[in-house]
Amino acid sequence: MTTSAPLPILWRDEHLVALHKPPGWLVHRTGLDADESRVVLQALRDQIGRHVYPVHRLDKGTSGVLLMALNSEVAGRLGGAWHEGAVRKLYVAMVRGWASEATTVDHPLVPDESPEGTPAQPARTHIRRLARLSLPIPVDRYDTTRVSLVQAEPETGRRHQIRRHLKHLSYPLIGDATHGKGAHNRWWAERLGVQRLWLHAAELALSHPMTGQPMRFHSPWHPDHPDAAVLNPDWAALIRSEAWQWGD
Repeated sequence: MTTSAPLPILWRDEHLVALHKPPGWLVHRTGLDADESRVVLQALRDQIGRHVYPVHRLDKGTSGVLLMALNSEVAGRLGGAWHEGAVRKLYVAMVRGWASEATTVDHPLVPDESPEGTPAQPARTHIRRLARLSLPIPVDRYDTTRVSLVQAEPETGRRHQIRRHLKHLSYPLIGDATHGKGAHNRWWAERLGVQRLWLHAAELALSHPMTGQPMRFHSPWHPDHPDAAVLNPDWAALIRSEAWQWGD
């Protein structure tokens, strides 16, 4: 997606905007990636003609549902909902190996780049396997290439929590340059013709910060959904192009 194309808005009222963040976009500017011109905060502000307030984050490589507040009061209430764990977040990921059918990772994490001696913070993620794939092609030291599609539901919101918990399980994310495996990342990038982090924020569910009404936002990724090919062409192509074994 180019910076000239409008960001896909999933839902909007006078208080907040739910949008689809394409992979490779920053949520806001950062000195660590100062040359990146694709920035959601600026692009959405220009697109709708008013100031917006970020209330949560997605990594640059992650695609999917992103929520923005339209005033500071709503931003504060939404931030409180995230802090209290009142937001349900569902992600889809492609990982190396055949993941277990279902597991819960209860593994504390020390914040990235923390001083030595910083205590680990509680971190909990539920993982469920959606599909698996085996290809008779050797990569790295393995005779076959095995990957899984998993759903990840983090209870806590530590930085890079899903990526680090998947690594802890020895199912590193495909495309994760920090916590993954370089040989597998390169092989899949060449096979699929796209180099990206295979992590997608598929769904957010929470109560409206002003009305209390339940809300559920979804960024479809499976090609069975008519919007998937437009919003998430990488994911739709991945599902169509391989012989996935779905279910158990």
